[in-house]
Amino acid sequence: MSGRARREETVDVVWSGDWVAERLGVALEGDGELRELLGLALRRNPKRAHLLVSNVLGKHVPQKPSVVYGAGYGLGERVRALLGAEEARRAVVLGYAETATGLGHAVADGLRDAPYLHSTRRPVAGVAPAGGFEEAHSHATSHLLLPEDPGLLASGAVGDASALVLVDDEFSTGNTVLNTIRALHELHPRERYVIVALVDMRSPADRDRLTAFAAEIGARVDLVTRAAGTVSLPDGVLERGQALVAEREAEQAPPPEQAEHAVQAGRAQTQAQPGGAGAVASAGPSGGGDGVASHSGETSEGPTAGGAADDSGETPEGPAPLTRVGLGWPAGVPDGGRHGFTPAHRAALEAALPGMAERIAAALGDDARSGPRSGPRRVLVLGFEELMYAPLRLGTALEEALGADADVRYSTTTRSPVLAVDDPGYAIRTRLVFPAHDAPADGPGDRYAYNVAGAGFDAVVAVVDSTADTPELHAPDGLLARLAAHTGHVVLAVVPSYTPHPTPAPHQEPSVLPEPLRGPDFSSYAPEDVGWLLQDLSDTRLEAPTEEREEAIQSGGAHYAESLPVEYQPSAEYQALFTAALDASAARIARAVGTVTETVLAERGPRPVLVSLARAGTPVGVLMRHWARHRHGLDLPHYAISIVRGRGIDATALRWLAAHHDPADVVFVDGWTGKGAITRELAAAISAFEESSGISGFDPEIAVLADPGGCVRTYGTREDFLIPSACLNSTVSGLISRTVLRADLVGPDDFHGAKFYRELAESDVSGDFLAAVAARFDEVADEVDAATKELLAADRAPTWEGWAAVERISEEYGIHDVNLVKPGVGETTRVLLRRVPWKILARRGAGADLQHIRLLAEQRGVPVEEVDDLPYSCVGLIHPRYTRGATGADGKAVQGA
Repeated sequence: MSGRARREETVDVVWSGDWVAERLGVALEGDGELRELLGLALRRNPKRAHLLVSNVLGKHVPQKPSVVYGAGYGLGERVRALLGAEEARRAVVLGYAETATGLGHAVADGLRDAPYLHSTRRPVAGVAPAGGFEEAHSHATSHLLLPEDPGLLASGAVGDASALVLVDDEFSTGNTVLNTIRALHELHPRERYVIVALVDMRSPADRDRLTAFAAEIGARVDLVTRAAGTVSLPDGVLERGQALVAEREAEQAPPPEQAEHAVQAGRAQTQAQPGGAGAVASAGPSGGGDGVASHSGETSEGPTAGGAADDSGETPEGPAPLTRVGLGWPAGVPDGGRHGFTPAHRAALEAALPGMAERIAAALGDDARSGPRSGPRRVLVLGFEELMYAPLRLGTALEEALGADADVRYSTTTRSPVLAVDDPGYAIRTRLVFPAHDAPADGPGDRYAYNVAGAGFDAVVAVVDSTADTPELHAPDGLLARLAAHTGHVVLAVVPSYTPHPTPAPHQEPSVLPEPLRGPDFSSYAPEDVGWLLQDLSDTRLEAPTEEREEAIQSGGAHYAESLPVEYQPSAEYQALFTAALDASAARIARAVGTVTETVLAERGPRPVLVSLARAGTPVGVLMRHWARHRHGLDLPHYAISIVRGRGIDATALRWLAAHHDPADVVFVDGWTGKGAITRELAAAISAFEESSGISGFDPEIAVLADPGGCVRTYGTREDFLIPSACLNSTVSGLISRTVLRADLVGPDDFHGAKFYRELAESDVSGDFLAAVAARFDEVADEVDAATKELLAADRAPTWEGWAAVERISEEYGIHDVNLVKPGVGETTRVLLRRVPWKILARRGAGADLQHIRLLAEQRGVPVEEVDDLPYSCVGLIHPRYTRGATGADGKAVQGA
């Protein structure tokens, strides 16, 4: 590495943490250079109001690329010295998204020959996660590990000298890093770990915890940091910080009429440009490019809020021109470490960097050279969220190419919302706000660029990957337009997004298996909450009137899974009843969720793969995933799979699971048991699948929220109570229909089908249901611990008393078909919503749990009969031998068709 890349830059005499320290009493104490490395800012975050803002990370504060790269590279050299050259060559470096992706990569460079991987919040189709974890205090927490080579993280098995080097920007409590090590150590134990951070800000208790943790796992854990210290937080600082943020944001918000005027002005300005956009110049092989227009979107508290001034104090008139530059990115070199970055990749990139820097310099033209003004021109290389390393290295190469003619700085955009205050004693002076432009998996949202507005940059080189080169990037309110309002020239450099080619897992078959569907494209659930092993039949007409379906099913002319009932639309009265029921039962459900999840973790852990039976099991699977994350920091995989009574389970989905996970880790999840038909169906289907496929290891036992039928060993409760997710259809299950299996729609290598009812979005309460239950997790924690302990020590063998009761009712009421007897609150609800009910049996004295049952029965004209000696709260009877002319006779015998 050149001496230039090691340059350090002093910071101003005024500490950029004074503003927060004076108002909240936050104190930063430690090594001599700690205040040079860190400033303070505030953010709207329920867990931590203050933000340590690094001056050498290149995320929030524009810094010389050589300083940023040198900070990481220097830490890597120290790790190399610690491990020794031979062990450093075999080490694997893991960085954290989004803030430390570039830092981790620079550390890997300092080790010289170590491969690099960083976590990501961007799921990639076709790449199975090799792990995942949570970052408790972060604005966006879920991390995925998506190595192209599944063996990358397994290369350090015990007996091998290789170490895992984990890199984060700060080591504050240690929770994130320790959670990562614990999860990976369970999969691939190592003898040595090295934690690397720019600053170590742990308390003495947290330091002791690391020592105890290393002893617990029987491994050596070293720590390499540049500086160390502590943050002292007075009592009530979180609440006072949140109040201060709210106050400042209210002061900064423009009046509605002013905001509307800014939007209209921006539109008019866009329309006034040639071609409806800003002036565009081409440079490099690709040429061309979209234009941008000037818009508001920045926030601060000082004179820089209005726009970027040049050295004369004047603001550029009109939007800056946009130039798209063709980089000539080397073929086969990944854009970063999302899927792994090898020493061979590093060598190819190093060779290509000078040429790419020259192309950028040519595109900048006079904007990068000394002009009539005195002093060098200021150029910002702006990276994009996780894409930190590529723009950082382009920045260091541009420093070399331009020399003293330019003052090159580097920073990146971010997902994290931080308060901006234009004060020299505050680390975040200005903020640009713009919409996400890479179709993020968690849906649209605002993104930010800090300390760019008003910083006097003559040119900005925006570096994005091709996934993020979207219409949103070029929109009138997009990032390029925001930048154009604050600089004289915007250059767009697009790095091709790397397409991984994963090594097939042991069970992968030669044929290409379909990939899971995820929200928001399929279902209203968050993409990380569930992968649907289904095919999308949303554009296929499958609904039939309830009476028509029932007649066809009972006559043998059709199977119930070949069509869908017309989706029930709840009345306002029924919707209010659902809301009241949810409020009344949320804690009860939370206890059951916690109990079944803790039981699964105790008996099937440590990292089970949850596979819910769509669709009734899916809300339960999502809640179990949320409990595991909330209580244990575990990011459990969760998929939904189709099983059809009389037809079995989706074999293609089982093959997909076996190709991506160990079948022994799979835990099937359902909402509740009735008489146990699906429990028996699953056991038979798994046996048949193993015999036909040769793939073994799946455990057919189901984990359920409620087991009133006494059919399973793993449950949250055996009480038959109202689970509000049974009260509705798709609108409480991610807007997904029940599953469909029809020969003309589902081939032998296809997943079973289902529909996504996008048109019902206004009635969707799926998120409300999850939030209401999850909000009660903390208050039921002690009860869950006690119940789990009791269950684990108890005899939980299935009694099948529900099945016996169903057989008795079937004969007593002259039905003679157990499939038409649906026991329990959940099953009775589904009878009323999508079958032709004959009558409802209600246990005498059953109270609030049956309010919605009585309302639905009244709406459909179905009698409710009070009975004694019923093991369930209620039982729904489907009209036997149904035709549209059948009436039933005396309430017991059934009139023939």
